[in-house]
Amino acid sequence: MSAGPDSPLAARAATASRRLALSGLALAAIGAVAASGKAIIVKLAYRHGIDAMSLLALRMLVAFPFFVAMGLWAARRSSRTLSLREWLQVAGLGFTGYYLSSYLDFLGLAYISATLERLILYLSPTLVMLIALVVLGQRPSRQQLLALAVSYGGVLLAFGHDIAFDGRRTLIGSALVFAGALSYAIYLFGSGQVVARIGALRLTAYASGIASVLCVGQYLLTRPASGLLAFPAPVYWLSLLNGTLCTVLPVLAIMIGVKRIGPALAAQVSMLGPVSTIVLSVWLLAEPMGLWQSAGTALVLAGVLLVGRSAGRGR
Repeated sequence: MSAGPDSPLAARAATASRRLALSGLALAAIGAVAASGKAIIVKLAYRHGIDAMSLLALRMLVAFPFFVAMGLWAARRSSRTLSLREWLQVAGLGFTGYYLSSYLDFLGLAYISATLERLILYLSPTLVMLIALVVLGQRPSRQQLLALAVSYGGVLLAFGHDIAFDGRRTLIGSALVFAGALSYAIYLFGSGQVVARIGALRLTAYASGIASVLCVGQYLLTRPASGLLAFPAPVYWLSLLNGTLCTVLPVLAIMIGVKRIGPALAAQVSMLGPVSTIVLSVWLLAEPMGLWQSAGTALVLAGVLLVGRSAGRGR
């Protein structure tokens, strides 16, 4: 005998489904806010005289054991071993998505505000769309073109606000962060081609672990290891937060959130990221927040939302 829509069994199933969706929304929101806090922590650490390479090495040293644990757990759940070609793909994705993009982003944050950095990084979905257009030969729809115009118009507004205060530094920092966003977009596009074969958790853990080795290796090849022990105490506390709350936590929270509510809804929830960065940058960094930056933020979020809706219709 099947359970009707008003039966206790159906009610319990509906309640469980709602709880699963709410927990997915909460995890996606936590992941978005936690990831956006990275820019704030980096700016605070720079006040203690540390440079981008050293700060990135400390961040990945903290995160590396977690990525190793994630990788081992994911490997035990899968009996399939990776081929040499797949290992090379994972290594390439780790280089572009978590090493190069992070290094360029950290460099750029030494020159521009956390708010502008977050807005530029939020162009990654539009860059993925452009890469797909070039590589796969897809023609852009009117909605996609509108999304591009709105998103980049928003960044230009915020860029114009900052460049009025320090033109040269804003140009350098924006170029570095944009290059980092492009590198991460290449990772997103490439991971979409291999994630079905390898698995999301396994791919993220392996790629992040490889990036950790690259970040620390870059430091050790150019500087003595003892240099990592010579920074003020606040740098290590900030790096601990950066490696855990702003690196490992977002990876896990967003991944589980996407699994529970789907990528389209998770992408919309992730728009909390730039907003939280703005609030934190004004509160903790005393960065100015003018009308042009507010308008630019609204346009970037609207553009990313249009990209997400366009992608959702295309599936």
